[in-house]
Amino acid sequence: MAELSTVARPYAEALFAAAAGAGSLDRWVGLTEELGALVRHPQVADLVANPKLDAKQVFDVLGGLLNSPLPPEGTNFLQLLIENDRLATLPEVARQFRVLKNAADGVADCLIESAFALDGAQVSELVDKLATKFGLKLKPEVRVDPSLIGGVRVTVGDHVLDTSVKSRLAQMQAALVSA
Repeated sequence: MAELSTVARPYAEALFAAAAGAGSLDRWVGLTEELGALVRHPQVADLVANPKLDAKQVFDVLGGLLNSPLPPEGTNFLQLLIENDRLATLPEVARQFRVLKNAADGVADCLIESAFALDGAQVSELVDKLATKFGLKLKPEVRVDPSLIGGVRVTVGDHVLDTSVKSRLAQMQAALVSA
């Protein structure tokens, strides 16, 4: 079977084009993430996989669980995914949709993992330096990961900058073992 990201890409691109045409990109970021979270939920996944349910019943279940009603293009999109048995792609569609929206806005998501909590000034200074390096406006998400021991690990798209103590210890171990 094709890789999930490959299968999800045309759906994300088609939805992005429709949402951009309707001027509802911001709304769709939230809707795709909500739909992705719904189909990842074990009880919902079991329910929509039930062969006794037809496509309309699956649509009604998912539509009923959403916090807000689907716009017309959303109804068509969800029905298409159900008919093509592609509901499992929704989390990846949501991720790719966000990437497309960020690219259109000239921004990128930035995950900052630190061994210790960072204050606002530290995050701001780090984001400013990273924005200069990547040439993008960054939307940071900060997580504390004590296993890093010290330092930070930053992920922007496919780029990972790891200055953590854990990473440096692993490099030293590799150097010692190979010598």
